[in-house]
This record gives sequence, structure tokens and C-alpha cells, in this order.
Amino acid sequence: MTTTAAARTALGRYGEEIAARHLTGRGMVILDRNWRCDEGELDLVLRDGDTLVVCEVKTRSSPVGGTPHEAISPAKLDRLRRLAERWRAERGLGVAGVRVDLVAVLRLVKGPALVDHVKGLV
Repeated sequence: MTTTAAARTALGRYGEEIAARHLTGRGMVILDRNWRCDEGELDLVLRDGDTLVVCEVKTRSSPVGGTPHEAISPAKLDRLRRLAERWRAERGLGVAGVRVDLVAVLRLVKGPALVDHVKGLV
């Protein structure tokens, strides 16, 4: 079965909304969503106390193509670090630290999505 671009976009938006609700429910504050520059995109930028959190959201409808966790390569982590610093510098935001998190969302056919929040990939 071929997944269309529109279906992938819809799945990604669904996952980002689930992730945003999950993280704000744990006291984080969303500062930005889908921030883009010429180097790439940050799905969610949040504040967790005095820490800036860049959150990569990976959503799957099946584990067949690999888990969301497997989609985060060392190169992807390096890019997320650079983007976090660029975002912070553009906003002039002073923070105690910067953290990169992953929220993996598995959309099930029935019932609520499964959400796995992995703190501190970097």
C-alpha cells in the first residue's frame, strides 16, 4: 500500500498535536511550532523550567518500517542541536540549558495513540 504525501502530512500533524498535548500536560510551555530556516525545521520548541527543549516528533501508524526511535540518526541530532542554537540566538533567549527530546507517537487503529517521550537525546 502506497502512502500519499497528503496522508503522511496528516499523520505528522496528528502526531505533533498529540505530542504538544502530552508535553503541555506535563508542564512544558510551547514557544514555537514548525519553525523553519534554510537548515531545516524544528517540530516543537518548548520551555521546561529554565531549559529550552527542542522536540522532534516522529509518528508512525505501524512499526513495520521501523520505530520512530530508529529515525533519529547522529546526523539528525547534530542538525537539531544547531537549529536549537540558531532558534535561541534569533530570539535572544537566555536559558540555563538546551535539551533535545523525542516524542514517538504510534497511531493505533483503535484506541488512543501510544506516546513515548524520551528526554535528553543530547
